[in-house]
Amino acid sequence: MINKDTQLCMSLAGRPGNFGTRFHNYLYQELGLNYIYKAFTTNDLQAAIGGVRALGIRGCAVSMPFKEACIPFLDKLDPSAAAIESVNTIVNSDGHLKAYNTDYIAIERLLAKYHIDNTLHFALRGSGGMAKAVLGALHGAGFKNGAVIARNETAGRHLADLYGYQWLPDEKGADARMIINVTPVGMSGGPEEHQLSFSEEMVKRADIVFDVVALPAETPLITLGRRLNKQTVSGAEVIAIQALEQFVLYTGVRPDEALIERAAAFARG
Repeated sequence: MINKDTQLCMSLAGRPGNFGTRFHNYLYQELGLNYIYKAFTTNDLQAAIGGVRALGIRGCAVSMPFKEACIPFLDKLDPSAAAIESVNTIVNSDGHLKAYNTDYIAIERLLAKYHIDNTLHFALRGSGGMAKAVLGALHGAGFKNGAVIARNETAGRHLADLYGYQWLPDEKGADARMIINVTPVGMSGGPEEHQLSFSEEMVKRADIVFDVVALPAETPLITLGRRLNKQTVSGAEVIAIQALEQFVLYTGVRPDEALIERAAAFARG
């Protein structure tokens, strides 16, 4: 039951979704925690972050396009966010706003879970805040050979140069055994939801197909990868891990694996 002591957590996104809201609220209810979670968007980011501080909102998830733009309004960056200059989680402790990046943690764990060989050549499409998290995790895991495919040369070159990778304006010349989509292509409700983020030819040449788009869990890229018997890593896996780590940062409670699986299944339903 909501009362005066209920702690609010929230998310800020250009296109708010339901996964985080359903995931967090399910866990609050199952664990008997006096929290509630709500998704928002905003046209005034500075005022929104000021509201997190002023109203004592305990935690705030941050999604595109706010992951870098929110940094000037925060007090401290955890190394997970500072290393890649991108934020996806804000924790409010008595008005002090500290930022983290649990996307980085999620990618790091999935690379280890699937024992992905760090000598593989990869091609990553995208140049935003999530792309920074993925590239940071790849670099931290020892991947030395990769390319950033981005139409925006300034952003693409800058991101590639941060980690010593190649920049390419398109797929031409990209020879990759792992392809990674970090763009909104394939996302439910978007203008490109039915499109492939990589050409079918690139998917055929790859061994591993990785899509960070979480909704739907079966994006066109993942669907094609599975049809061609490629190893796939989905955004549904990424979002569940990063949401769990946010939950732990907000509440100090780490649920058991069975409950996490139920919460993720509920959130995807």
